[in-house]
Amino acid sequence: MDKPKNAISPTREENYPEWYQQVVKAADLAENTPVRGCMVIKPWGYGIWENIRDALDVMFKETGHKNAYFPLFIPKSFLQREA
Repeated sequence: MDKPKNAISPTREENYPEWYQQVVKAADLAENTPVRGCMVIKPWGYGIWENIRDALDVMFKETGHKNAYFPLFIPKSFLQREA
């Protein structure tokens, strides 16, 4: 029996991280930047993030938790201190 054809290869079951990257690229949700680990989140991707953030915000506040934001970039010296 032939394997079903998928628009995204590899399948999620075969290689989840690569599948996820291909979905993000195919849907034009975000793109990589020259800075390793940093992405430009495009409008559709940002809209998805806002929906996730808003849903989590309600759940956090229902349990008495408070939100906090942390710096995106942490000085290397801080990481070396933890080692």
